[in-house]
Amino acid sequence: MGIIVQKFGGTSVADAQKIHNAANAVIREKEKGNDVVVVVSAMGHTTDYLIKLAKEVTPSPNSREMDMLLSTGEQVSIALLSMAIQSHGYKAISMNGQQVGIITENIHSKARIVDIKTEKLKKYLNEGNIIVVAGFQGVTPEGEITTLGRGGSDTSAVAIAAALKAERCDIYTDVEGVYATDPRIVPNIQKSDIISYEEMLELARVGANVLHPRSVETAKQFNVPLRVRSSFKLDNLGTLIIGVDNMEIYKPVAGVAADSSQIRILLSELPDIPGTAAKLFGALAKNNISVDMIIQSLASNNTNSIAFTVNEEDYPSAIEIINEVKKEFNAGEILTDKDISKVSIVGAGMVDRPGIAADMFRALADNNINIKMISTSEIKISCLVEKENANKAIKALCKEFNLESQEKAVVKGDLPNV
Repeated sequence: MGIIVQKFGGTSVADAQKIHNAANAVIREKEKGNDVVVVVSAMGHTTDYLIKLAKEVTPSPNSREMDMLLSTGEQVSIALLSMAIQSHGYKAISMNGQQVGIITENIHSKARIVDIKTEKLKKYLNEGNIIVVAGFQGVTPEGEITTLGRGGSDTSAVAIAAALKAERCDIYTDVEGVYATDPRIVPNIQKSDIISYEEMLELARVGANVLHPRSVETAKQFNVPLRVRSSFKLDNLGTLIIGVDNMEIYKPVAGVAADSSQIRILLSELPDIPGTAAKLFGALAKNNISVDMIIQSLASNNTNSIAFTVNEEDYPSAIEIINEVKKEFNAGEILTDKDISKVSIVGAGMVDRPGIAADMFRALADNNINIKMISTSEIKISCLVEKENANKAIKALCKEFNLESQEKAVVKGDLPNV
């Protein structure tokens, strides 16, 4: 048999009972004859608690010290899960990111993995151990502890699976797989038995919370099959995520997602000369601020207005940078709109199928939902709408593209959406 990597999120190890439940899932895979590496997040809302505690100490905590603080959460859960596995009579050993050798960039809070040392992992596997690894963290070549950002445990798991050439990476959560949208909004939504890396990546980028985008990128790059499955229904195979070339595409739209964490910014009266957009977006990129939707429109007197969206956590830094660009080019007003949500449809079946955008716009119009901005890719169409209309838009689009099911989705705990 081969190597299986399993990942358990915080809600799957939130208390002692759930830790034993996770241990049963691990042992079940081990008894099939596989070598097992488990990647674990911090218990429950531990990370949120630690962030809150840090901000009670200081409103602007140092990023290095935050990584030192936040990396402790996973160390608790890996030790407890290892103990639970051992209590069932199996060999297990816990390892933090530094002990494994998860090497990252020298960036705190949003580091990317650059290498994973597999020598210790292979040694402990050859000795018959189940290895329990702390997700979300790594270490720089100089020995500094780093974290990978929110959802980083997904990335840790997939990267380890790629490094070990594992047969599969299973992501255990509180739902039975990937749904076409959030079941809290559309209770009778369809669950996908299979979905492509490309579709899952786009869904993750536009607001789905099942998988971290970087984890899907890594899986796609190294062709690691993923399964999203329930921590509580171990016989349910959940949703398999593989390359689009290995799939039969029957539906143009696989899922609908909404992202209400976006803020729209408009900078007016920029001079209509070469280099203004490069200066603006280059300054944002230099400060590690990602920009999503962009529209440039020609105004009067040889000036342009540029509107774009950023994530709300990047907004304060973005405004500082935009003000500097405004001064340099003697531009006009900076206008912001926080009352927005980005609603997107995603599907590999959109390719070469005309009319999907028109169907989306008509469905929104029929429900009296105004569109503020539009962006498209080969398998995605996104529209900015007023935040209060986001759920109504999701329901309308699920109905329009026949994503509803006859059965109601059954979920436990905190619910990730797609």
